[in-house]
This record gives sequence, C-alpha cells and structure tokens, in this order.
Amino acid sequence: FLLCASGDFVKVYSVTTEETLRLMGGHADLVTGIQLNPHNHMQLYSSSLDGSIKLWDFMDGIPIKTFTVGSKLLALYTLASAEDTVFVVIPKKGERDTFQLVSVKLAKGAGQDLEAKELSVVLDGVGPSPKQTAFGREGEYVVSVKEVTLQVYFFKRKLLNRFSLRAAKTKGGDNQFSCVACHPTEDCIATGHADGKIRLWRNFHHRKEYTFSTLHWHHDIVMDLAFSMEGTRLLSGGVESVLVQWHNESTCQKDFLPRLGSPIESISMSSDGALCCTLHTDNRITIINSNLRFSRSIQGLIKSRDVKTGLVVDPRTKALVLNGEPGHLQFYCLQSDQQLFSLDIVQRQYIHQAGLKQSDLVKVAFSARGTWLATVEEREEVTDPELELKLWFYNEETQSFKLNTRINTPHDNHITDMCFRDMDELEDDSLILVTTGRDCVFKVWVMVEDTDPEAQQSVSWSCDFVGSYHNYQATNCCFSEDGSLLAVSFEGTVTVWDSVTWDLKCTFCHPPGNIRNICFGRLTCSKYLIGATDYGFLCCWNLLTCALEWSAHLNVVVLQPDPLSEHIAAVSWLSKESSLFVFKPNEPRPIYIQRNLCKEKILLAAFVPRDEPETTGSEKYLWLRRSQLFFLTDTQELMTLSTKSLEERLTPSSKQLAVEESLPVTPFSLLLGKHRHHQSQEDIDLGKLVVHNKHEQASPAVKELLHTPAHVLPSASFLCPIFINSLLISKENKSAEEVADEVEMESEKTEDDSDEERDVTEMEQDDTSHMELLGEMTCKLSKSQEKELRKIRKMDYSWISAF
Repeated sequence: FLLCASGDFVKVYSVTTEETLRLMGGHADLVTGIQLNPHNHMQLYSSSLDGSIKLWDFMDGIPIKTFTVGSKLLALYTLASAEDTVFVVIPKKGERDTFQLVSVKLAKGAGQDLEAKELSVVLDGVGPSPKQTAFGREGEYVVSVKEVTLQVYFFKRKLLNRFSLRAAKTKGGDNQFSCVACHPTEDCIATGHADGKIRLWRNFHHRKEYTFSTLHWHHDIVMDLAFSMEGTRLLSGGVESVLVQWHNESTCQKDFLPRLGSPIESISMSSDGALCCTLHTDNRITIINSNLRFSRSIQGLIKSRDVKTGLVVDPRTKALVLNGEPGHLQFYCLQSDQQLFSLDIVQRQYIHQAGLKQSDLVKVAFSARGTWLATVEEREEVTDPELELKLWFYNEETQSFKLNTRINTPHDNHITDMCFRDMDELEDDSLILVTTGRDCVFKVWVMVEDTDPEAQQSVSWSCDFVGSYHNYQATNCCFSEDGSLLAVSFEGTVTVWDSVTWDLKCTFCHPPGNIRNICFGRLTCSKYLIGATDYGFLCCWNLLTCALEWSAHLNVVVLQPDPLSEHIAAVSWLSKESSLFVFKPNEPRPIYIQRNLCKEKILLAAFVPRDEPETTGSEKYLWLRRSQLFFLTDTQELMTLSTKSLEERLTPSSKQLAVEESLPVTPFSLLLGKHRHHQSQEDIDLGKLVVHNKHEQASPAVKELLHTPAHVLPSASFLCPIFINSLLISKENKSAEEVADEVEMESEKTEDDSDEERDVTEMEQDDTSHMELLGEMTCKLSKSQEKELRKIRKMDYSWISAF
C-alpha cells in the first residue's frame, strides 16, 4: 500500500494496480503529516491544521481514536522508542512566524475522542515544513534546519548544539537550508541547500570539531533528501525533474533517473527498501524500483499555471478536460481521481525558463458526441499574438484524437470564445463551429470536402461566414438547444442570429457595463436567454417577446447551465466569499442558495452528467439528480457539491450492504447478502406474497456459523441439527400451506371487482404480516365469513353522503 495525504483526506493506493483503495476522511482542515504507528504497522497517525491527531486502521479505513491538541499541527513524527508519544510542529504562542517542536502524550481512555493536552517543548525556532526536521539513529537526537542554522538536540544528554553557515551569498552560492535527512544506522546528517549543494555532517556531538563534506549536482534548490534503509544510498531531487542516487557519499559515484516530468517535491522510501516514490509539483506520484527504474505512476489533477481553457466535459468519457502540462490537454477521471490520458496539442518542446514567450493552449470545445475537438493556441504576446486554430477528429481504431485541420491566424486578435452547434442527430451533416475575437468579428467554420488528391482525410474545415456589430469586440457566443439561434455578445450588447441564413434577429442590452457571460435556457425554458454583466446584474430576456423578463442585482462571475435539465448555476463573488445560486429562467426566485460556499474565488464550473440518476430524499438537492456540479477555485482546488453525508461517501457499498444486513464483512457474507437482496427484489417484482419469519436474521445458529472462524468450528454433524431447527417456522405463525390457500381463494374473483378486491386483500396481508412481526396473534376467519365480508364491501353506501 501507498499512503498519501491529499487535502483533508488520507488516500490509500495499491502499489500494484495504482487504484485508490480507500479514502479516509474526518479531518476538518488540511492534513499536514502521516506516519505509521511504529508499534502496529496496520495503523496510521495523521495530523491536521484542525488541531487534531487521528489514529486509523487503514486496512478497513476507519478511525480508531481522535486526539485533540488544540493548536495548528504543521508536521508529524513518530519514534519506536517513544511509546504513546508523537512529535508535532506547532506555532509558538505570542510570536509570529515562529514554530517549535513539541512532544504530545497521547492519552489513554475508553472513548474515541480524547484530549491531548500534555505537551512538552523539545526544540524552539524550527522550520514549519516537515522536510526541515528529522530524527536521528534510533531516536537518539533530533535535527532541525532553518535559514542558515542547523540545530541538533540530544535527548539523553539534554544537549543542544547549533551550527551556522554564512548568510551572505558569495560566488553564486546560497547557504540557506532547504531540507534535512538523517542516516538510519550512523551519526550522519544530510542537508540540502538553496544553491543545489548537499552537505554531509559528522562529529556534530562537538560544537567545534564537527566536519562536513559537500556533494553538488543540482543547479537549483534541493527539494528533498532520503536515505535508503541500509544507509548506503542517498536520494535527492529538485527542480530538474531528475532523481539523483549518491553511493557511499561520493561525488563520483552517482546514478540518475531523468525526465520525470516535473520538479520533485518529496521522496519516500518503503520499509523494505525495495521501492521509493517521488511526489511532483504537477500532483503526480512516481513509484521507482530500488535499481532506479521507473515502475508506475499515479497522476492526479495536474496543477496548471493558469486554466485558460475553462472546465470542459468530454461527451465520450465524461472526463473533465482542462489545461494540463504546458501545451497539453488533460483528461481527468472524476470517479477514480486519476488522469485518463494527456493530449499534446501544441506539439513543441516546452522550455522551463522564466521570461520566455512560448505557445500555450487557451481555448477548447467538443462537438455534441465528442467526435470533433477544437483547440486554440497562442504565443504569450500582448500585442500581435500568434494564433492557431486546430480541429481534431476522434479515431475509433486508435482510440485517440487525430489532427484534421490547422488554421493559422483565424482572427487578427485574441480569440475570446468558441462553441460547436449541439445537434446530436444532425451532427455529421450540419456541424458548425463559431469563434469570437477581439478583432470585432465572429467567424463561422464548416466542414467541406477536401479536393486535394494527396490529402489523407476526406473533409477539412474552412470559414463560411464573418459577422460583426458596430465594430464592437466580440466576447461570448453560444447556440440555443435546437441549434437554430446563435447568441453573440459584443461588449455591452447581446445579438441573436439565425444559424441558417445568418440574419440578425434581435439585440438585447442592460446598461451599464459589458456582458460577462451568456447562455440559453433548455427544455421547457428554451425561450429564455440569460446574461450576466460586469456591473453586477443577472438578466433574463424572453426570445418570443424580445423583452427583459426579469433582472437581479448579483455579481455573477460564473454562469453554467445544466445540459440535462432547466437549471442554471450562478456563482457570485462578494465580500471575499463565493456564493452559489441555482435557478430556472422562468422563475426569478432561486431554488437553491448556498452562501459562503468557500473563501476562495471560484473561477470555473461544469455540470458533469451522472451515469445513473441519484436518488436523494432532500428536495433541495433534486436539481443534482442527473448531473453533478464541479468548481475550480483560484488556488486550483477542484470542489463539488454532494447530496450524501461524509460517512455515506467514505463507506464502500459492500460495507453498507453488510451493515444493513447485520453480517460480518467477509466474501461469503457479502455473497449471501447480495443473494438475499436479489431474491427479495424478485419477489417484489413478481408480486409474490413473502412471509417473513421474525427469527430469520436473529438466528443465533446462523450468526454463530458466520462469525466463528472456520478452524475452530465444531464438526458439521454437530452443527447440522442446530442449523436446521433454527430455520423451522413456529406453529404460532401461519403455515405456508394456509397462506397458499388464502392466495388461491382470493384469486377466484369476478372481473368487475377484481382490482378493488386485490387492493384490499394486499392491504390486509400487509397488515397481517406487520402484526405477526410484532408478535401479536390474529383471528383466522372461515371461508364463509370471508365471502360475507366481500358482499358487504360490494354494497353501495354513497347515499349516506346526502345526509
């Protein structure tokens, strides 16, 4: 297993399959440290900024204990020699940007939530990063680095030694400490520095007789260091995206694993020394063999420098598509929290050098069925940008997109928006792409037959129409649901065009301010057009009357329609908080409001269709039945609204089934539970009368059989009579033959009253079964009495209503 802190969760990955096995949640803030319990390697400690330490059983994904410390916890360490004690880094009270390493005595108690107030200061003036503190051989000493100072504290001798380097930068060197690691079997400390050097410290028991040697390969800051389990190898990583392995502390003996994709932030070794893993700045974990060979990669959502493409949903895979590596599109699977694949759009080598103007991906759009992909790339120039529009076709054989058409300089200035006409049934015949630009025009691109005999494809794209409005800059565009109308915003005016003749039909405006977002209503609200202005107004225009239907004073930064319903989500930014409003265009009153959704500014949003509609008991979440809403903040955090509680989301469905049926979580019991559930569902579908025995699930024999380990069970001949007897139905309840007779008797009815009698009979049977479950005795009527009751039911008593 590979355990990883991710936001306020702890994830458990399979090293073999890269699959996310468990997602352990319970912290209310960022998880800052995870450590295996040195006295039980099936348990895990985690610390968080919420001031708590949790002890987990990561095999089952459940919390065992929660220890409340009270202060923000920035790092976590454990020692095998310190039982019931952990070490954490906390802010020093009364002083800003000052931190201290303290030991926390974990209280013992019967409850799950305990207070851990017994703190002892070990070291003052430590760095806030977990990489700036390390424990030495067998926990005899602790080392901390900050700025140009190295501190070593010896526990037994209670001795503190400080060593300082020159603060001045000389000859291009920078002695600032960046990270520290301790040799597992020898008294040796390795420190990384801002200038790329690595220093190996020895004899640090003495303040003056200490020595250090220097290793140097990195040209920039050393991000992390890690010793192998035996201490014979030292691993280092930095911004070069290269893992360096140093042998026997020698500059001459070193190996490299290059081209790891992005800067290395952290390095971790497995307990048996067979594997190591590196954490990268692009949110990726690389698993590497001990012989420095690449093994596997776990790629999450890549943090791009700037998400210019917006959040787009791939219609084929339901993956979230946005900027990934420079010049690439990433297809991110929301269910597995991993990248499906990355598509190289720019197809040029990206050079990691500040100030260099390079081409990047800025716009992306999919056709309705995901057959065509349109991308726009531009060089980072403010004036006279280099633009390129590319059209990609999805190849079923290769299962990837293939470049079809490349159009240089599609507009004379930056392209502001782009969209396909969404018409599923007519996509191949009348596919249209519209682009808008700051050159004050919008352009319509259509497919034409390629007449070039040397061309590899039969169709290509060309410009069919160019439209403008009073020489205003075109900023947004979108098609109506049926594709008959195109709306294009020109600064403060929205224009509506016929998508067949390209005639201008009508214009809308709502001064003051320019139009920031526009979208059409869908389904029963398709006659409305919604627009948001940068002056803080949300407007709804009626396309049939060409008049303003309603407007609201709301500073909308994101406007996102749900493709499967009439609902539209609007995100506002006011007083340094983001709020969500969900509404239907035909009703000015929102159906859902979530104020203070998050403190970060939400920049983008997307509705992702669900595979199956979600069943929710709460009316306020009915708008989320068919789609799920995702947000991306300015800190590049991907968020979503959930209709389920944290416990429901984190509990696997197999465990929920087992808990519901009061069975232990074993493969046999899960199989038995699914069989019972399937059988009962069949009985309901076929309209059978199911007789429930009140002892069916409470049978001690069945419980004993399922709970007791196989190797301590008595012989089958001893268990068989007990098991059979436990399944027998008591005489005080109705026998199966009597029930069958009643069903047969009730089926002999005339056509005119069969429906009415069946309803009444089923209601009587339900009442009887409920009373039997409660343990009450019911009187059994004879057949003649039953017939007499039916005659009474058929009599008409409606004349009484006249009185």
